[in-house]
Amino acid sequence: MTKTILAIVPCYNEATSLPSLLGSLKQLRIPGYQLSIAVINDASADATASVAKAAGVTVLDLPVNLGIGGAMQTGFRYAQQQGFDFALQVDGDGQHPPSEIPKLLARQEETNANLVIGSRFLLHEGFQSSFMRRLGIQYFHWLNRIFTGNAIYDATSGFRLLDKKAIDKAAMVYPDEYPEPESLVLFARSGFKIAETAVVMQARTGGTSSISSAGSIYYLIKVTIAMFFSFIRHY
Repeated sequence: MTKTILAIVPCYNEATSLPSLLGSLKQLRIPGYQLSIAVINDASADATASVAKAAGVTVLDLPVNLGIGGAMQTGFRYAQQQGFDFALQVDGDGQHPPSEIPKLLARQEETNANLVIGSRFLLHEGFQSSFMRRLGIQYFHWLNRIFTGNAIYDATSGFRLLDKKAIDKAAMVYPDEYPEPESLVLFARSGFKIAETAVVMQARTGGTSSISSAGSIYYLIKVTIAMFFSFIRHY
């Protein structure tokens, strides 16, 4: 029986990188799976919406900028309403090559995990981010291990596959800002199985990061507090 996947592409001013990304996604063929694509246009100021519509994929236009958490939750709610078996987060900046998607699916089949994370740091191949960001990612690895007991080496990775149970949870509640590390606590506290698999990422092909050098300290403090409150929250 063919399983359905919705590739959710959250976008804020990603018109430059979208044509190549969407072209690669549309060409991807995975035996046993049917892939659909939804671009979440997070009130972009550039031609993101028109570029995505020209590519012939589903486009959900947000009237105001909600940030990555709100954009992803919009995609999860759409996936839930449409009855997809899996939801796949693929960043719109081109860092997540569609050719790596079968690795996430293979890991889900192997482990039956509710959430599978594509990791840069299991084999250390491809784009590895800056030294300072790698330090921050190691910090979140340590923090996540304290809160959940899980050893997730790429806690900030947005290259993720969710099954139906995880889609239902994320559609109901999902962190609104810098959601990746905090959502690991949310899913673990909800009793979900989390797995990680090695993938090769690449440097962004367009757009700018939502985390500036000056904002890194705020990011660390904000996400640390958010992970703590997710840990003590009753789900």
